[in-house]
Amino acid sequence: MARVVVVGGGLGGMATAARLAKQGHQVALLEAGPRLGGALAPVEQDGYRWEGGPATTLVPAALRDLFRKTGRPLEKELAGELEPVAVLREHRFEDRTSVRLPGGSRADQIAAFDELGAGLGEVWARHVDLYGAVWDVLRRHYVEAPAEPADRRSLPKELDDLFAIRETLHKRLRHDFRDERLALVAGHLPRAEGHDLRNVPSWVGVGSYLEQTFGGWRVPGGMCRLADLLEARLATRGVTVRTGTEVADVVVRGGRAVAVRTSEGDADADVVVVAVDPRRLPALAGHVQKTMPALPPVVTHLGLTGDVPPLEHEVVFNAEPMISVRPGVSAPEGGTAWTLHGRGKIAEDMTVALARHGLDVRDHVVTRVDLTPRDLVQHWNGSPLGVLWQGRGTVRSRLGPTTPVAGVYLAGAHGAPGAGVPFATQSAALVAGLVGPA
Repeated sequence: MARVVVVGGGLGGMATAARLAKQGHQVALLEAGPRLGGALAPVEQDGYRWEGGPATTLVPAALRDLFRKTGRPLEKELAGELEPVAVLREHRFEDRTSVRLPGGSRADQIAAFDELGAGLGEVWARHVDLYGAVWDVLRRHYVEAPAEPADRRSLPKELDDLFAIRETLHKRLRHDFRDERLALVAGHLPRAEGHDLRNVPSWVGVGSYLEQTFGGWRVPGGMCRLADLLEARLATRGVTVRTGTEVADVVVRGGRAVAVRTSEGDADADVVVVAVDPRRLPALAGHVQKTMPALPPVVTHLGLTGDVPPLEHEVVFNAEPMISVRPGVSAPEGGTAWTLHGRGKIAEDMTVALARHGLDVRDHVVTRVDLTPRDLVQHWNGSPLGVLWQGRGTVRSRLGPTTPVAGVYLAGAHGAPGAGVPFATQSAALVAGLVGPA
């Protein structure tokens, strides 16, 4: 039985702690903030409740596997099933056309794009089809791989060949689509995560394939429920949880981690799992000098009242700046909760920009919470968007799930093979596989 210290109480940290405790290890989870959850923790004000981070997830098998491998299945914890999202998002364009993007169906996506123009559905489908082989390689050698080779530079040939591709996603989309609207939809996921498509490898466009193949899913009552369920799972598994505990560094002796240094003293450890940005810890910071964190968007949570347009799914206004409008979790009677995410050059209040797009709710706002990227990093206790793409070399410069320091592993967005709920969740499975049972 190893003494394990997990640094960071977001999704990746909680998932890793639960898995390692189930494997028989003595696990302590240290969180700098006052509560667990990270980006899953909700934002609440004046009776309104909004998602603090993601509102849906792809590849729901990752969450189901986590709960099944650590205790009761997710469906029993929820007293129901995850809910499929019929429309992943509605994209509205500057020419006033729009497309509602369905998930989980190639045929439905073809039909949706054909409404933009005859034949566009097949153009879209041909682009997405390219990523079936990409996902197969990533799944087998990167996302579900139980371990890394001893030499991090030695990768399976299929994966090495994929990572060596020089083509950027920007170039791929320009090649595949003459219609700019399709390119905007295909590039949305990395753009929403703060990346410049000219610095993103073309294989990262696999997100469109995941949306079409697995669809989008939401947790009844909001994704924020996952934080409560995982906190209860940690208690069931006997994990020691300490909030309000800032970790200053990993203590390394003889090239191996032996403890973590906290505001309350050193906590001895045989294994340390870092589930926060490794730049925050001097023992790891030098190993990620070539990378940068992906910054969160500008966010405004709106509490509305009165007769406002119904919002059943996310709506994306593809303009400068790009603004996404999402339904909130709950509101008082007669109220409506919305969340606005902004990317690009935001020189004015986002409600003003929305009004220019024909969605004017300024007179209906009764409460609001405005969050800058800096605010969100503090709210999330680290960046849940992971590493910023700075070219194809980024994938080799990032850490995770292993690190150059013996006994130290990386989980969460910065140690995951991608951003978002499924990959942060899956990072815990990778770490648990490397550490092994007690």
